Amino acid sequence: MEATCDIGLIGLAVMGQNLVLNMNDHGYKAVVFNRTVSKVDEFLKDQAKGTRIIGAHSPEEMCQLLKKPRRVMLMVKAGTVVDQTIEYLLPYLEKGDIIIDGGNSLDTDSDRRTKELAKRGILFVGSGVSGGEEGARHGPSIMPGGNPDAWAYVKDILRSIAAKDLEGAPCCNWVGSNGAGHYVKMVHNGIEYGDMQVIGEAYHLLKAGLGLSADELSAVFADWNKSELNSFLVEITAQIFSKKDEDGKPLIDKILDSAGQKGTGKWTAISAFDLGMPVTLIGESVFARCLSSLKDERVRASAILQGPTPQAIGGAQRNEFIENVRSALYCSKIISYAQGYMLLRAAAKERGWKLNMGEIALMWSGGCIIRSVFLGDIKKAFDKNPETDNLLMDDFFSTAIKKYQTGWRRALMHAVAMGIPTPAFSTALAFYDGYRTQCLPANLIQAQRDFFGAHTYERIDKPRGTFFHTNWTGHGGTTASSSYNV
Repeated sequence: MEATCDIGLIGLAVMGQNLVLNMNDHGYKAVVFNRTVSKVDEFLKDQAKGTRIIGAHSPEEMCQLLKKPRRVMLMVKAGTVVDQTIEYLLPYLEKGDIIIDGGNSLDTDSDRRTKELAKRGILFVGSGVSGGEEGARHGPSIMPGGNPDAWAYVKDILRSIAAKDLEGAPCCNWVGSNGAGHYVKMVHNGIEYGDMQVIGEAYHLLKAGLGLSADELSAVFADWNKSELNSFLVEITAQIFSKKDEDGKPLIDKILDSAGQKGTGKWTAISAFDLGMPVTLIGESVFARCLSSLKDERVRASAILQGPTPQAIGGAQRNEFIENVRSALYCSKIISYAQGYMLLRAAAKERGWKLNMGEIALMWSGGCIIRSVFLGDIKKAFDKNPETDNLLMDDFFSTAIKKYQTGWRRALMHAVAMGIPTPAFSTALAFYDGYRTQCLPANLIQAQRDFFGAHTYERIDKPRGTFFHTNWTGHGGTTASSSYNV
């Protein structure tokens, strides 16, 4: 059997099929395999008909058809399935061969796989791939990490199939060692959760607060997409509102309000807790999906729990209200990205990664779900100051918040008055106000901790790192517990 194929791909679900067709379009000869072998033959007879793609009915056959060093990309479910597929493949691989995991794997799993496979002479790449079905077919954003020795062998093919960024370069560059690629993809997905939630809250305010129809909502979002809010998610939201069901009525009004999730948003929130980073908007977005899933409970609660009845706003206030909601959406998106980059910086420090923050913004500017016009401004911010503590400190973003925060606050005042939940808008503003506040009430928290647990406190009139304990009642002892932060 002659080895004529440039790359193998395992996993013929939507993403796998479209990625391999993309590879074929760019001149690479691919061989595909799927655990349910019948899907291989179906794919070759249907979507891959007329291409150079060939099928294999076993991992052994696939590996025999690959040029050396063999490159095999896995597009399978994250978790144990990835490990099982790797073990399935290993007997047919040799030292120097490369495995690429293109699924949504947990970064710590990619850490482990990189190190374990290196001991066996196999080069592992853990790569985030974003863009959905359309992106995979015509150009996704690709975030590779893992064993640096593998980059030279996968660089050309991954960059050739990637989307183009705002500067015309491929949305694919080496992110960092071990799990760095999948970590960056995880944060991307966390920001995606936030983006979708704030867009949903804008929709809720406009529908319940103004009584806008689906066609009117489509027009508003299409108009917003011509502004600073220009982005993939705002663009498709306008299209969603315009879609009619078979009876001619808006399809959006027939979709059950219970959102699913696959875990990457939760992973981002957990990582934020572990690193002590206040990534509040992504956390609230995850909880909002959890709350949405309690549909039956919410239906029962709606008949019992009372709140204000939203009164539709009309007349001259209508356009002002729409603009206020737009301001809230834009400012909240800025907070979401700022928090995401705070988490990336903390993780890079903790894990010893040298993440190029501006380059990551460019990789996200084409092909991926969170692509938006202001990713170019994020790139400029890190070009000016690669060590910036927070994007909010950059002139572009601080000026934008200053310009639109009045409308943001007014939108939230309306939301509270009308009883419309806006958890992401609200937590974004709370974070902004907390971040810009020189003195927070944490001094009282420390006093309370010292009162009941002798946990000590620092003083503003003494050097940092010097800890004190007070006998608050006169009955306590003078022994203090050790001071530490988890």
